[in-house]
Amino acid sequence: MELVAVKNRSLILIHPANNALQELNGCIAPVTKLSGPGLGLESRKAFAKLKRLVYGALDSAEKVKIIIQS
Repeated sequence: MELVAVKNRSLILIHPANNALQELNGCIAPVTKLSGPGLGLESRKAFAKLKRLVYGALDSAEKVKIIIQS
């Protein structure tokens, strides 16, 4: 696994964003559809769905793991 340092960050945040270059600094933004390099659509909708899934799992004492693949 390769660790990439992001200036002024010690954790990775997950939040809505449709344009990676303008809105992210080492964070992860879920989207419903990719619309170009670093661009996506309906990030708030995807983020809300992700939150429901993750919080539901955590409320049930399940472990949550995010695997990032390229």
